[in-house]
Amino acid sequence: MQVRVDEERCQGHGLCRLSAPDIFFAREEDGHAYVLSETVPEGREDEAQLAADSCPELAIEVE
Repeated sequence: MQVRVDEERCQGHGLCRLSAPDIFFAREEDGHAYVLSETVPEGREDEAQLAADSCPELAIEVE
């Protein structure tokens, strides 16, 4: 599974980090989310999907 954050849409609500804190991180300068790796670790797919589903800006894409 792959995951990406659309930096143009992200508003830094932080819900993704609450759902999957080892997958999503916040930039210090603006709090917007990013991922270190677009590849979701095995067994963490449900967390990545929950983060995407929780995003009020629909800024997270998983496939």
